[in-house]
Amino acid sequence: MAAEEKKASEIVILDVARKSGVTDYFLICSAESERQVIAVKDQIEKALDDKGTRLYGLEGLEAGVWVLMDYDDVVVHIFKRGVREHYGLDRLWADAKRLPVPKGRTAVTAGRPKVRMQREQTARQRG
Repeated sequence: MAAEEKKASEIVILDVARKSGVTDYFLICSAESERQVIAVKDQIEKALDDKGTRLYGLEGLEAGVWVLMDYDDVVVHIFKRGVREHYGLDRLWADAKRLPVPKGRTAVTAGRPKVRMQREQTARQRG
């Protein structure tokens, strides 16, 4: 996985599709320093760019302690360790299903999961 290649730790994938109208999954990981936060971001961005996956939004580069990468179906949160604990996304989304973290490949992939497609179809039918 791209985040692991830059030694990100505490990697968690949360299925928030039924709990959030914004995205289907959160990938949350920790880094030890501001420099590592940026390195993890760069590695994920490169891996997904190579797959043709579009980055819709990027926030947090200025401070380098929390970077948010919006890939529509997946939102990646890269935290400096103490900052992750402060914001507590893991606690906030504690009732979300935790998915296994794939080893040896990028966990964030393009495509629309079934839940998102069903939600969009329902919205179109309502008009």
